[in-house]
Amino acid sequence: MTSETATATATNPSAATTAPAPAVANTSPQATFTAQGGKGILVTEPAMKQLALLMAQQGGGKVLRVGVRSGGCSGMSYTMDFVEASTIRDDDEQYVYEPEGAPSFTVVSDPKSLLYIYGMQLDFSTALIGGGFNFSNPNASQTCGCGSSFAV
Repeated sequence: MTSETATATATNPSAATTAPAPAVANTSPQATFTAQGGKGILVTEPAMKQLALLMAQQGGGKVLRVGVRSGGCSGMSYTMDFVEASTIRDDDEQYVYEPEGAPSFTVVSDPKSLLYIYGMQLDFSTALIGGGFNFSNPNASQTCGCGSSFAV
């Protein structure tokens, strides 16, 4: 597999006996946004709205740090955390996102993590099963069942 999406889906066993499930043409029909200059992590509209909401709750002076670390079922796991802007290192990549109708926010990632998450899409779902932030990483050769770790 060349692209994995870290999401879970719920199925209705009775629906399988009454009618076939409709084909899904696109796993993420929402608009996808990039940072200023067309770079950075791809962020769907629901994720953009949720990040803007969370950023507003964090107060001023915070940035979103996204990266990877060793560990998890498949070898590497995703990290996302709001950190003080003063912790940005000289070699960090910074991307500014400007959601419509919300204040802009900055996403920061270290160069090593970018090697693994370049081209990744961040989505957000409010579904009871599989809800929350979901990572779709074209660099992942496999992901674990919980979707929080991957291998390349």
